[in-house]
Amino acid sequence: MTIRLHDTRAQELRDFVPLDPSNVTIYVCGPTVQSGPHIGHVRAALSFDLLRRWLQLRYGRVTFVRNVTDIDDKVLANATDAEPWWGLAYRMEQEFSAAYAAVGIQPPTYEPRATASIPQMQELIQRLIERGHAYPAADGSGDVYFDVRSWAGYGELTHQSVDAMEAAEDADPRGKRNPQDFALWKGTKPGEPADATWASPWGAGRPGWHIECSAMARRYLGAEFDIHGGGLDLRFPHHENELAQSTAAGDAFARYWVHNGLVTVDGQKMSKSLGNFTLAADVLGQHDPLVVRYALAAAHYRSSLDLSDSSWSEAEAALGRIRTFLERAQRIVGGHGGHGGHGGVATGSLPASFASAMDDDLGVPQALAVLHETVRAGNAALDRGDADGVRASLSAVRAMTGALGIDPFSPEWRASGSDTKTTTALDALVQAMIAQRAQARADKDWPAADRIRDAIGAAGITLEDTPDGTHWSIDG
Repeated sequence: MTIRLHDTRAQELRDFVPLDPSNVTIYVCGPTVQSGPHIGHVRAALSFDLLRRWLQLRYGRVTFVRNVTDIDDKVLANATDAEPWWGLAYRMEQEFSAAYAAVGIQPPTYEPRATASIPQMQELIQRLIERGHAYPAADGSGDVYFDVRSWAGYGELTHQSVDAMEAAEDADPRGKRNPQDFALWKGTKPGEPADATWASPWGAGRPGWHIECSAMARRYLGAEFDIHGGGLDLRFPHHENELAQSTAAGDAFARYWVHNGLVTVDGQKMSKSLGNFTLAADVLGQHDPLVVRYALAAAHYRSSLDLSDSSWSEAEAALGRIRTFLERAQRIVGGHGGHGGHGGVATGSLPASFASAMDDDLGVPQALAVLHETVRAGNAALDRGDADGVRASLSAVRAMTGALGIDPFSPEWRASGSDTKTTTALDALVQAMIAQRAQARADKDWPAADRIRDAIGAAGITLEDTPDGTHWSIDG
C-alpha cells in the first residue's frame, strides 16, 4: 500500500509516509464565520472528508482538526448593535456545522475556536520576537509584525520572491519595516468593541488571522504533523504566512500541504467578496443532500468545479443506478427484502482498481468509474441469474459506496436524504397499485393492468416482476 498525495510545497506527487502510522494527523483551515456557508465551502470540507475517510480505511486512526475563525476583521464588520460579533460568529458556526452534517461530512476530532487559544498565540508571537523574526510597531499602535526579510524561507510554499509579492493589507502599514510584513497582533483601534480585545505584552488587541492557525495546529497536533489542508485560495498569503511564522519559531510544522480546487462561476472563483456565490442552504433546500455530496465529490479534489443544473441531475441519475442495483441485488442475496432493504450484507473487500485509484492522489473520478462498472457487472449477473456474481458485486458496491460516504442505504442517508414518512407513504401507494394490477391480471383484464402500469411508469417508477413478487424502484 502506497498512498501518493500532491504536495503544494514540493509541487509534485509524494509518497505519503505519516509520522506515526497508528495515528495520522491532519489540520484543515475551517471557516471564518462572518456569514453563512456557500457551496464552495461545502466542497472544500468534503474534499478533506474524503481524504480522511480513505486514510482511516488505510491506517485506522486519524486525528482531524478543523478550526473556526471566530475573531476577524470581517466578523467585527458584520456585527450589529442587535447581534454582537461573538453572537454572529456562533450563529454562523452552527450554519456551517449543519451544512457539513447534511452532506455526511464527519465531525472533526477537535474543532477549536480561535478565541480559545489566545495565550498560545501570544506565546508564539513572543518566541518570534525573541528569535528576531517579529517586532512591535514603533508607532505605539500595539501592532506586532512578522519580518518577512528576516526569514530566508519566506515564499517557499508558493515559490515566490518577496520582491514580487504585493504589500500585506491586513494592518496599518505605518508601523511596518517592509510592505510585505504581516500582522501577528493587532492593537485595538477606535470604535472596536471592548470585548474583542485581549491584554498582551504589546498592548490590548487581538490576533492576526495567520497566527491563529499556527498556534492552534501546534496546540492540538504538536510542533510537527502530517497534513495541512485548505482551499487553493489559502495558499497565499494565509498558508505561506503560517509556514513562515511556525518554522521561524522553530517548529517543523506540516510535512505535506494539500489544497483543494475551487468552485467556479463562469471561470471565476465563487466567493462572498465577488457576490457570485450560491448559499449551501439554498442548494440543500433544492436537492437531496446525498445528491449534493455525490455531485461535489465527483470531480477530482484538485480540479475546479463549475456547477450547473446538469451537475445535480447527473448525480441523481448515477445514484439512482446504484440504488436500483442494490435493491435488486438484495432481493437475491436475502435480508429484509422489500424496497430499500439491505439486510446484513457485509461490506466485503474493495476492488483493487478502486483502491489503486484512491491511493493515487485521491482519484475519486477513477474510483467512481470502478464503482459504476461493478454496478453494470452486477446487473448483468442479475439478468443471467448468477447469484454468486450478484453477491460479489453487491459486496464490492457496498464497500466502495461506504468508503466514499455515498451508500444510499446507510442510516445517515435514510435519516436525512430521504424523508422516512414520505418514503413510507409512497411505498403504501405504489404497493396498492401493484395489488390492483395483480388483480386485473388475475381477472385477465389486460387493458386495466396496462393502464395501472403506465400510470406508475409516468410517475418515474419502474416495476420489476420476479418469481417472489413485483418490486418497484424510482427510475435512475
